[in-house]
Amino acid sequence: MTGRTGALAVVALAVMGVGAVARWRWPDPAPVLACPPEQVRFRPDGVATCGDGEVPVGAQALALGHRLDLNAATEKELALLPGVGPSLARRLVEARDAANGFSTWEQVDAVAGVGAAKLKTLQAATVLGAPPDAGPVW
Repeated sequence: MTGRTGALAVVALAVMGVGAVARWRWPDPAPVLACPPEQVRFRPDGVATCGDGEVPVGAQALALGHRLDLNAATEKELALLPGVGPSLARRLVEARDAANGFSTWEQVDAVAGVGAAKLKTLQAATVLGAPPDAGPVW
């Protein structure tokens, strides 16, 4: 083996070693907060905590795996859901406002652009009215 080939081999082994260590150590499976997701609160500066703060809503709730209240979610929040997008989110909000809120899933299904697959997605990611703990999205 020449000097150059040997040096490249050492560098390649070093890179593989760093990759193996990184894969072994990251991501850390330990939770960042020591409380269950339904007890997470947000301070005014946006930092999640297990103590005092606001109950997560909208995008924060989605990030924690909670369901959104379909009757309270904003157009922007609904657009974050898989398969919804801005135009369907707008139609959902318009239909919700016209009906003074959705009371049944049949009303949601009647919105243009909501078919069987999107209705299932909406049922998995949202609720009609906010129970204390809506449970995880997925």
